[in-house]
Amino acid sequence: MQLDTLYSKALAEKWLTVEEGIYLFEHAPTAALMQIADTLRKRKKPGNKVTWIIDRNLNTTNICVANCKFCNFYRVPGHAEGYITDMETYKVKIEETIRYGGEQLLLQGGHHPELGLDFYTDIFRGIKEMFPNVKLHALGPPEIHHIATLGGYSYTYVLSELMKAGLDSLPGAGAEILIDRVRKIISTGKCLSDEWLDVMRAAHQLGLTTSATMMFGHIETIEERFLHLEKIRQVQSEKPEHAKGFIAFIPWPFQDEGTTLRKIRRAKNETTPDEYIRTIAMSRIFLPNIENIQASWLTVGKKTAQICLHAGANDFGSIMIEENVVSAAGAPHRFTYKSIQEAIREAGFEPQLRTQQYEDREIPANIQEQVINY
Repeated sequence: MQLDTLYSKALAEKWLTVEEGIYLFEHAPTAALMQIADTLRKRKKPGNKVTWIIDRNLNTTNICVANCKFCNFYRVPGHAEGYITDMETYKVKIEETIRYGGEQLLLQGGHHPELGLDFYTDIFRGIKEMFPNVKLHALGPPEIHHIATLGGYSYTYVLSELMKAGLDSLPGAGAEILIDRVRKIISTGKCLSDEWLDVMRAAHQLGLTTSATMMFGHIETIEERFLHLEKIRQVQSEKPEHAKGFIAFIPWPFQDEGTTLRKIRRAKNETTPDEYIRTIAMSRIFLPNIENIQASWLTVGKKTAQICLHAGANDFGSIMIEENVVSAAGAPHRFTYKSIQEAIREAGFEPQLRTQQYEDREIPANIQEQVINY
């Protein structure tokens, strides 16, 4: 393969093969990948704005039977530390989120063996009755699959009922690596690759906006990373014309602190800043049909995420008023609404607050500064 030929193909926004993607990732200089990805980014996002959002990651329950070996958050059924969040807790935390300028909840949780569709529709309706303007960016394909399995429902039925109850968009949670060899090792009780993808296909048919993710740097191969990207790209190409489909792609490195995956499989997060920057660039290059690429400052830190803004990323994600899952495996970084804007400006861009639909939003006049406790 010739690098110049692949550069031209990438700049023409033609679909690279898995083999071509691997070759670029392994042989192209980082500066070249950054330059190509930055050019592609500017085509999709003219101007100098970098978007960000204010939301809170609230968990419905930490009781889970998925047995993910990278997760320190979950507790098995019957565990003394298990919980199901009650409506009063939602009320208190949503009120606080609004004071901090947030208008959205990233609402997710464990695969509880006894909580079916009615449980989630009741929660969504209850939240919307109290806070009709709050957006629910909630659950994810593994949870949709779990709910459907418990009730004997189709994915379309589950998603339709959740949308009636208030679901506004579907996160790309639980993708990890969409290769069954990997999934059967790291998350034995979670949906398989085709099931994850089929949930997203059903969501797109219903016009529900989704996102896609990739957690890498554990037991997968480089080829499996690009096969993952290829599957995301393919599903996006199948969406109805009226649908946004995958509105964003967010890759982040495995956080290994205290995880079973590190203890048993000796999987260790050895992703370097350069490797992450190259992954962001290749995400932009390999996924020409996805508009927004997000840098995961939560897992890689401010400096690396800032460089990613020159390597194809156009979004800095959320200040994450609360986040319990990734943090439990060692992600230490935090931002406030002021410091995230400062970080974007330091990188040479203009910060723009957004909604989940990537619409511009004004910063609320009465916003309060979040106090971060490390």
